[in-house]
Amino acid sequence: MKPNQILFTAAILGAIAVILGAFAAHFLKENLDEKHLEIFKVGVSYQFYHVPALLACGILGKLNINSKFLGYAALCFIIGTLFFSGSLYLLAIRDIAGLSSIASILGPITPIGGVFFIIGWVFLAISVINSSTK
Repeated sequence: MKPNQILFTAAILGAIAVILGAFAAHFLKENLDEKHLEIFKVGVSYQFYHVPALLACGILGKLNINSKFLGYAALCFIIGTLFFSGSLYLLAIRDIAGLSSIASILGPITPIGGVFFIIGWVFLAISVINSSTK
């Protein structure tokens, strides 16, 4: 991914996280039990945690840190957000959204997203190390 694409994606994911956080605070609070609301909030938190990571990837790319691992890191953070946070969102709202039948599919997707987050952080570390040795 190119730096501008990474930065754009970070901005969009940040905006979506704010929207989803407000959605949880205002609508879901009245419609979910505490357990499912907490699951939703964890998804929002992890999405927010990885927006600065994406921003770092984009900014480092703009600073001409030309490591292919920056793009890999960004892609892993995006996939991790979709899998980890996305599956938690769907698990939390499954009953009110009529998605109870897919709950068994979503459970295993969450840790896959977590693995993508971890790999993304490793790729970011490799990018930094590679740039300091040149």
